[in-house]
Order: sequence, then C-alpha cells, then structure tokens
Amino acid sequence: MPNILVVEDSPTMRQLISFAMRRIEKAKVIEATDGVDALKKLSENQVDIILADINMPVMDGLKLVSLVRSNPSYKDIPVIIITTEGAEEDRKKAMAIGANAYLPKPIQTQELIRLVKKYLETN
Repeated sequence: MPNILVVEDSPTMRQLISFAMRRIEKAKVIEATDGVDALKKLSENQVDIILADINMPVMDGLKLVSLVRSNPSYKDIPVIIITTEGAEEDRKKAMAIGANAYLPKPIQTQELIRLVKKYLETN
C-alpha cells in the first residue's frame, strides 16, 4: 500500500495531484503545504514517494530534495518535482541534487500516474 506525499502550496494544484494519486490502487495520499510541513509529515509517516513543487514559501522543493537526500532515513525515497519552472536550468538543478524525475506544469494526469507507478514498482 503506497504512501504518497504531495508537497504543494497551491490548494487547487495540491487537490488536483492528490485526486490523481488516489487513482493508484490502495494509495494513501499525505498532503503537505511546503518543505517544512513535508519534513514533519516524513517524520510521522512511512512515505514511498514524494511529489514536490519547486516554488513554495518557507522552504522550496529544491531545498526539500537536498534535505531528503542527505537524511539516511529518507535518502532512498523517489522524488518527482512538479513545477511551472520549465526552464532547463531548473530541471538540471533538480536532477543534480537528487530528484528522480521532473514534470512541468500543466501536468498530464496520465503521465504523472504512469511515472509514480514506475517508481513505486522500482522501489
């Protein structure tokens, strides 16, 4: 039963992603509003995959990825960055610090589900 952590400061976008993730069989969606909230949720739950936005207040997605990667308890959790930042530079930066995949917004729900399933099967 996969636990999917959705980290997104926009309520609308968070709802959209969470709704898509609930189409994955037996998936449990945990929502976080920013990086700090995400770290709190990580400490309280067993998480199988993280979907994170880059642009968020308090702590952005890139900082979150680097903290997840430097923590022995979380370093193997796949991270998919979902963002409006379609710039190649941002994609490279995200991948360089350890993101597994990078999905530009507007997201294609099917593509996101396929990607998440792929990483859940690999793990």
